[in-house]
Amino acid sequence: MTNLYGDLRHDTTDLPNPRRALAIGAHPDDAEFGAGGTLIRWGRSGTVVSLLVMTDGSKGSWDPSAEPAELAAVRHAETLQAAEVLGCEDVEFFGAVDGELRATPAAVERVSRHIRRRRPDVVLTHDPWQRYQLHPDHRATGWIVVDAVVSARDPHFFPHQIAEGLLPHRPSALLLWSADEPDHWEPIDVTLEQKIDALLCHSSQSATTMGDAHLGGPARAAFEGRMTAWAARQGEAAGLAAAESFRRLTP
Repeated sequence: MTNLYGDLRHDTTDLPNPRRALAIGAHPDDAEFGAGGTLIRWGRSGTVVSLLVMTDGSKGSWDPSAEPAELAAVRHAETLQAAEVLGCEDVEFFGAVDGELRATPAAVERVSRHIRRRRPDVVLTHDPWQRYQLHPDHRATGWIVVDAVVSARDPHFFPHQIAEGLLPHRPSALLLWSADEPDHWEPIDVTLEQKIDALLCHSSQSATTMGDAHLGGPARAAFEGRMTAWAARQGEAAGLAAAESFRRLTP
């Protein structure tokens, strides 16, 4: 069957480095995992990189004795540290409780406002169409951002924002990480090491997602090896030594 929107497909690696990029992650380390190498490379070329974190990360521990408020404070500080490695111009926190984010009209309005204010050329986030994505915050973030990109571009959505001076804004591309069927790749061979450094800023998550890499030695080497292998797998389809892959949509 012919795809009505087939002319909007790209299958490319040729997206120009944007003037402004906005990455939106469900949790404090998600943008680093999904697009950290790309954000670092773009930032080095002059892109103004912004980060929006949707939840407070307060449930991100396997330790039943962990205090959620304390964990949220730690993760906030880790995000700011990682953002320096990513080269972010600014970091903002949406403030939803970890695990309780929902794709409501109010959430879409808030992110639409953020897009109209930041005016990014490229928005990056979770792919809400990813099959079998277990975490509700990942799914919700993807839906919120996709809907917000549409509403931010069109003048009849949220006219009260326009009355406040936040004019409609249409990004040139929406890049969705963790896509089942990627069609866009960004090389990260020169920034993979810094991507790993950004991830390791999130030491509170080391036991859950990084195999205790924050301890250094063999544990860190093992994590670096896994990330290097992951980046190599991502780049295979595009003939790249190391890459991050995305589904690319044209808003």
